[in-house]
Amino acid sequence: MKNKFLKSTLILLIGGCITKVIGLLIKVITTRTIGIDGVALLSLINPTYSLLLSLANFNILVSTSKRISAKANTRKVLVNSCYIMFVLNVILILFMFMTSRFLSVTLLKSKEAYYPLLACTLSLPFVSLGYIVKGYFYGKQNVTPHMISNVLEQALRLTIIAFILPYIIPYGKVITITVLMLLNIVSESFSIIMLLIFIPKHKMIRKEDIKFDRDETHELLAISVPSVSGRLLGNVGFFLEPIVLNRVLLVTGCSIEYITREYGVYNAYVIGTLLFPSFIISAISNALLPEISKHFAERNMKMVKSRIRQALLISLSFGIVCTIGIYFTSEFLLKLLYDTTEGVQYIKILAPFFVLFYLESPLCSILTGIDKVKTCTIISTTGIVLKLGVMIFFGLKGFKIYSLIIAEIVDIVYVTLANVIALKKELSSS
Repeated sequence: MKNKFLKSTLILLIGGCITKVIGLLIKVITTRTIGIDGVALLSLINPTYSLLLSLANFNILVSTSKRISAKANTRKVLVNSCYIMFVLNVILILFMFMTSRFLSVTLLKSKEAYYPLLACTLSLPFVSLGYIVKGYFYGKQNVTPHMISNVLEQALRLTIIAFILPYIIPYGKVITITVLMLLNIVSESFSIIMLLIFIPKHKMIRKEDIKFDRDETHELLAISVPSVSGRLLGNVGFFLEPIVLNRVLLVTGCSIEYITREYGVYNAYVIGTLLFPSFIISAISNALLPEISKHFAERNMKMVKSRIRQALLISLSFGIVCTIGIYFTSEFLLKLLYDTTEGVQYIKILAPFFVLFYLESPLCSILTGIDKVKTCTIISTTGIVLKLGVMIFFGLKGFKIYSLIIAEIVDIVYVTLANVIALKKELSSS
């Protein structure tokens, strides 16, 4: 297949489909085993974990793949990526060990979140290293190793959760969720080992390569800092979401039990179901970035526009089919997967708007590829502020958990349309 973008996308789709099916089994087993109380605690700490991951990874996958696809010295790129990640992870681990107690008790209003938060922190270096190695393969437009390692990693997680989790449950939900977080260390380590096997021996880093290069570090940071801003701000918004929601709904008379339970249902059942087809979009976005970057660097705008049309057409088509399917089978899906129908009403409201959500990631990859990261960042930042503002407004008006759902819809519509307008403007001037 001559078209590397379509070939990479196809490979990632196959791997993503297998990974998603295994991931779904993991989620079903986990959710049914830990129960709604465990799900609620997991949903409470996930926003913080997502924020930590964004900080620890610093979008290194994008910067590494972009530098390698631009024919930079591979060893220099990988070594200096590791230096950046090492410094960031040391800072984050020290910070979290000093503040986790305050975060869990004062901000999240849950003493039970303390140990799971510490467990999240310990997994960060392993996840960061994994992203560096994956960035190498994306830069080489060789996505097969990533697909294989992802499938095997998920298979390992499934095996551990299926056979070990039931024995941990008697020790309580705090210990159970803590062990689930620590499981990331095992799975990421396994994934890294699998990926390293695929790197040719002559490409491996030698002892003489392990030296700091200021210029290469600057090049990596020049890509990472702007590109991570949008994602980081998105995760800051996600991090603030349960904190702000708690405060607003408590003011209007909702109990902490109602807020925690409904937020757990919303994140674990509703968003989990709606995001199930997202592996398709992730495959398109990951394959798209190096392809757009390469053609844009060559000033081949004809190929840039061709890849954009292909990516958006595929994303929109899958988005329409998936959201229609989820909308009409939501009750069946929830019962089949989680043995519950809680959250059906939320899915019915959100599903029609998730067609637009499936365009967000490809649009952001396109703008990043044509060196318009700043545009993405501004749009994402505005979307976050808008979402939190809408959530506060409707929360204070007595809409309860529906204030979050309305805010989600406003955010999706605004960010997608703003990205489309920005991209159209850039292409018309090219």
